[in-house]
Amino acid sequence: MARVPGNRRGNATKYVVSWLTAFSDAGSTPAASTTRSHSVGTIFVQIASYRDAELLPTLRDCLKKAAHPENLRFGICWQHDETEDLGRFLADLRFRVISIPYQDSKGVCWARNAIQSLYDGETYTLQLDSHHRFIPQWDSALINMMRSVHSEKPLLTTYAPHYEPRKPKPPKSAPWKIAFDHFTQDGRLLTRPKVIDDYRGLAKPIRARFYSAHFAFAPGAFCQEVKHDPRLYFLGEEITIAVRAFTHGYDLYHPNRLILWHEYTRNYRRKHWDDHIDGSDPWHLRDAVARSRVAALLGQESSSVDLGEFGLGTARTLADYERYAGINFRLRLVQDYTRDDHPPPNPEVFSDEVWEAHRLSDFSATIRVRRPKLPPLRQVDFWYVGLHDKAGTELLRRELFAESIAPLLRENPVQLELNYRAASKASAWTIWPHSPTKGWLRKLTGVPGKLFS
Repeated sequence: MARVPGNRRGNATKYVVSWLTAFSDAGSTPAASTTRSHSVGTIFVQIASYRDAELLPTLRDCLKKAAHPENLRFGICWQHDETEDLGRFLADLRFRVISIPYQDSKGVCWARNAIQSLYDGETYTLQLDSHHRFIPQWDSALINMMRSVHSEKPLLTTYAPHYEPRKPKPPKSAPWKIAFDHFTQDGRLLTRPKVIDDYRGLAKPIRARFYSAHFAFAPGAFCQEVKHDPRLYFLGEEITIAVRAFTHGYDLYHPNRLILWHEYTRNYRRKHWDDHIDGSDPWHLRDAVARSRVAALLGQESSSVDLGEFGLGTARTLADYERYAGINFRLRLVQDYTRDDHPPPNPEVFSDEVWEAHRLSDFSATIRVRRPKLPPLRQVDFWYVGLHDKAGTELLRRELFAESIAPLLRENPVQLELNYRAASKASAWTIWPHSPTKGWLRKLTGVPGKLFS
């Protein structure tokens, strides 16, 4: 593999495989990669892949279903083990590959940032994950939708419906949008997918508040204007990009028709946090850094964190986004209009006094479980622990690792005291143990204060 000269930014430079290499075998580069439909424009397709067997099927389907595959340019951060092979794609001039042993990876945001350094002036950019299926002529559909909205800087983004890799075809589905779900205990806003019920009557994309990291289509300059913060880890990636894109002048939209599918379970592959539990750079330390950077960006705490080029834009302010989306990041609140998923912009602007009247209260909850109901410590690497209200909204989320689980399992019944801030008391709890070899184990749910036996 040839190395690229030192004109690429960041530590990932040493891993870049040159797409400028001249291959002596004329048949090694598909003819499609040397022909361009100039009237349509090129698309820089960004894919961060981590030990993913679905990468190759995703690439094949992406090319096969494109109306103009000759106009696609791929930037891939290929975080792989010794069993993986990109095959003919390494000899395709449309592909720019950063090849990284998975042990050296620093997470998905770091990988996405590295990919953006490969941008080479393409007309558009499409950010994906490495596990997708596509509709026929997906590229033309996206370009036509982008041209249909009245915006100088449109951003089409959404969560995509699920597909199963083992099935020959993805299921029929309505397009999805992104809705508010909850704030985590440390203040990071999380979202969820929701079907666009009336999509058949829509002639063009609809306005959006939120951003999906696995499906985002924008003008190519987005790669330079809204770069991924490499020091973020996972949670917080999407809400910070949504806010930063908005403050850089981008208008967010959800596509009004289905474009692609996404695989959500991740049961068939290792995740970054599975492989980076210990050592000098464990994932939870990177996540701790990310939490402080997310809080600084969203104004949730006074901070001296220097975000540099990964901060807000100047076209709009954070307050502008909060008014548009009906969110108060500092107080970790949303308006009912947002919670009920009505389209933005929100019609009512809350004063500081009104927001303060909606502040959260402090609560505590006790989880009590007979010890035999829980798997032994040797079988798990962590527990998910959650508290939920009557509607099922998550009020508290924690991951407990071995050092925290061990003392709990010495007692019978196991008892866990949780303090949290919310608008209402929790009506249910969940403990969901995770095994490093078997994945998620049996989920336990109960009522706070009552013994689960």
